[in-house]
Amino acid sequence: QVQLVESGGGLVQAGGSLRLSCAASGRTFSNGAMGWFRQAPGKEREFVARISWSGGSTYYADSVKGRFSISRDSTKNTVYLQMNSLKPEDTAVYYCAARRWQVFTTTAEVNYWGQGAQVTVSS
Repeated sequence: QVQLVESGGGLVQAGGSLRLSCAASGRTFSNGAMGWFRQAPGKEREFVARISWSGGSTYYADSVKGRFSISRDSTKNTVYLQMNSLKPEDTAVYYCAARRWQVFTTTAEVNYWGQGAQVTVSS
């Protein structure tokens, strides 16, 4: 099993920045991918960004491209999501996600989930 623990959420004004962290423990893996989804009240969980564990290739949802940046520290089994130029519509619970062997863009493809971190952007 793999455990994912997020940290770094909070309240920020529009235009501000936050950084989320996700640390993986347990039976961690050297390939596959980790990343982030988010879920706003009354909406479905949606893909935000992911990074492949072996090559470091990244992929972003159009809604965050150019504002968010995902990175990883393989030595710490940790993935980061740097969020800049935040907007009120970015308000959501952000979930760390991981999948063995392959990348992902849908919730059905995810093997492991974190508990979620609240991000609130005030206008």
